[in-house]
Amino acid sequence: MAAVDPAFWRGKRVLLTGHTGFKGSWAAIWLAHMGAEVTGLAQTPDQTPSLFELARVGDLVESRILDMRDPGAVERALSGRTFDLALHMAAQAIVRAAIEYPVGAFATNVMGTVHLLQALREQPALKAALVITSDKVYANAETGRAFAEGDALGGKDPYSASKAACEIVTQSYARSYFEPRVPVATARGGNVIGGGDFSRDRIVADIVRAARAGEAVVLRHPEATRPWQHVLDCVAGYLTYLQALATEPETPRALNFGPRPGGPQVTVGELASLGVEALGGQPWRHEPDPTSLEARSLAIDAGLARRAIGFESRLDAPAAVALTMDWYRRQAAGEDAHRLCRTQIEGYEAGR
Repeated sequence: MAAVDPAFWRGKRVLLTGHTGFKGSWAAIWLAHMGAEVTGLAQTPDQTPSLFELARVGDLVESRILDMRDPGAVERALSGRTFDLALHMAAQAIVRAAIEYPVGAFATNVMGTVHLLQALREQPALKAALVITSDKVYANAETGRAFAEGDALGGKDPYSASKAACEIVTQSYARSYFEPRVPVATARGGNVIGGGDFSRDRIVADIVRAARAGEAVVLRHPEATRPWQHVLDCVAGYLTYLQALATEPETPRALNFGPRPGGPQVTVGELASLGVEALGGQPWRHEPDPTSLEARSLAIDAGLARRAIGFESRLDAPAAVALTMDWYRRQAAGEDAHRLCRTQIEGYEAGR
């Protein structure tokens, strides 16, 4: 199976948006670990605490704090700099926050992507660009069928709709301005868990906060299923995909990344029970929300990533939960967040 190649990334000039977020921080740490020269564009962290600050990510990259909704700021940030690769992870990524503030979600996820792609048109050395969207870009009738890349896009809530629109924006820019000279693609990742996520309204972060406070975490939909994926599997998929785009012209321009087919499905309630058991917290409590627009069932088919670029997730859902909770346990006990991330990255690279 394909893997992240440190030799490929060593010395590469990488533009990484969203480096102050949870997944973006992990990507920045991994890229810096491999010797890439990373420039990050993002707003200030919206989490307290934040992995960006705990792991001192700002010391590893050239960090430029800006709003992707401001086209002038994005253009100025890229002016005079030359990049080999671009990884666009900046987004408003919380479903309930997007429902509460839809205009901001569409402005960030759609127009933020437009502003970046427009600025990238002036990058003469660019080899490839990858835009991260979501597993929620598909028109979901909640049949339980796993979505494949050729399925129809859609979205009944602002977050899903904004990410589906981001797919269309990326395709239009790719075909109009970049292809075939520069491959531009989208990656649709499953629900990501891992150490260092402290976001509001995200299941693992809620479990950790409740356990540390000695309280019961409240679940809205314990019966819901999601394609849980550890952040190391997800980021490894993105980096492997970007490698392939830069070196293999026939690489598909959209790929799903999620758990291996046939692995155990874990409901929200089961995930919470595993987390509570690992952290020694109180049993979770169910408080139904009949007005919720969140899908009850979601699954994606990541088979094309295996066939096209030789990538497959290594960790099933129980293993992903165990690795996640180990990070939080050790961080709460006083271990350094950056060292914890590096240790888990190195273990993943070594196949442990």
